[in-house]
Amino acid sequence: MRLSPPVAVIGAGFGGLAAAMRLAAGGCAVTVFEAMPEPGGKARSEFSGPHALEAGPTVFTMKPIFEHLFAEIGADFDSAVKTTPLACLARHFWPDGSELDLFADRDRSSDAIAAFAGPLAAEGFRRFCTDSRSMFEALDLSFMRRAKPGPVELARIAGLSAMLRIRPFTRLWDALGDYFPDPRLRQLFGRYATYCGSNPFLSPATLMLIAHAEMEGVWAIEGGLPKLAKAMARELERLGGTLRCDARVTRIETRQGRVSAIVLASGEVFPAEAVIVNADTEAFHLGLLGDSMREAVPARTRARRSLSAVTVSFGGHISGPGLPMHNVFFSRDYAREFRQLAQGHMPEDPTLYLCALDRRDSPMNRRGGEERFLALINAPPRGDDLTFDKLEPNQCQARIEAVLSRHGVRILPGRHSPRTMTPQDFEALFPGSGGGLYGQATHGAMASFQRPGARTRIPGLYCAGGSVHPGAGVPMVTISGSLAAEALLTDLASTSRFHPVAMPGGISTPSATMAGTR
Repeated sequence: MRLSPPVAVIGAGFGGLAAAMRLAAGGCAVTVFEAMPEPGGKARSEFSGPHALEAGPTVFTMKPIFEHLFAEIGADFDSAVKTTPLACLARHFWPDGSELDLFADRDRSSDAIAAFAGPLAAEGFRRFCTDSRSMFEALDLSFMRRAKPGPVELARIAGLSAMLRIRPFTRLWDALGDYFPDPRLRQLFGRYATYCGSNPFLSPATLMLIAHAEMEGVWAIEGGLPKLAKAMARELERLGGTLRCDARVTRIETRQGRVSAIVLASGEVFPAEAVIVNADTEAFHLGLLGDSMREAVPARTRARRSLSAVTVSFGGHISGPGLPMHNVFFSRDYAREFRQLAQGHMPEDPTLYLCALDRRDSPMNRRGGEERFLALINAPPRGDDLTFDKLEPNQCQARIEAVLSRHGVRILPGRHSPRTMTPQDFEALFPGSGGGLYGQATHGAMASFQRPGARTRIPGLYCAGGSVHPGAGVPMVTISGSLAAEALLTDLASTSRFHPVAMPGGISTPSATMAGTR
């Protein structure tokens, strides 16, 4: 008789949900515990009156990761989640009044860059595309989708020539100068480092691969990324798993050196033979999951935290230049902006990301009436630092309005109050993070190897999420969940008590199927 060991997953973000889906499909009795009222983790909605305003990630890339995950558990992603491919990846604005759109069609982007900065810039863009693709392909199967390899193992798997192609010892900002003499284009492609909460002046050139991932396609999800989380939760429950929201975990218990149970804020004790924690790993060191968990993974210093943010979710109308869904308004002095962030200060002249949530490729609001928007500026991860000056919501909104007004964009408020989130608010939602939204910043050649892997120092305890391998971002976090499930299923199968059931198509663990995914 096959036993189904009870497994607890703490956190219903994309990593926790992906892990739970894999475990349920593999035959485990899995329960996910989420402190917030709904699944999604950082992919949250803030409610202003009856309106749901997205307050988390908005850019959805690497769709095949999700198609493959759903297929592995016998589901169809496109039936569960309605997506629309975007022709315009983003529109970019500079203080000098210049504008540039990037497109999913690279030839179209090349033509736009030629018109923007000349034929040499377009030629540099084409070389950049070739090299960023090469970096992505060198690391996709050998590193990102594989249980955390060390640098020596990676060199053996990927080969020396691939290791040289990823340029780990060259800084991203310096490498971009090889392709883009125009400082505006250097600024544009340097911004991709912030997708994982990093500083483009300190990050390795390897992060060029993020640009490739985006240029492979950006999709709009009907209902936003919170709807994707809910679709994953439905699949989990279809497989027999359980999701419990408003269920905050305060402690993980051990017996004879291995995980034995979790304890909820209500006092309830839930026995568990294994636990996957989808939270910032600093929660361990701070004792937020019990004193016995403090040494579960290596500690991370505050200096290695990723960026935080100030976000404003609001409904209303915008007047001025037409906007597609994704828009970036650059600062006058990028280097100064990131120096101030590195020094722990809010930038005086920030770069602003504005998502027009109800638009797709049209620069106009086709629906009419009030629209939903999310504005974001980078902030230092000092949400747990009492000496950090907390910006009041009206100050945050004023700073964002000042950037937009410089470009002739005016916000006309809607019927409901904007919802503002600061580093302190993010720390309260995601304890131990300091408000850092992406785990560890990717600064220096070895940063990617310094993240914990799925396994910890405590038998039966595993990790998923943006603070562990392979890193931050919705696709990477989802991969981390699959890797955590694979590690757990492998370890359980090594005992005589449990043997995973075969996945649809005859696969019992993720590794075989991951190797065939692009």
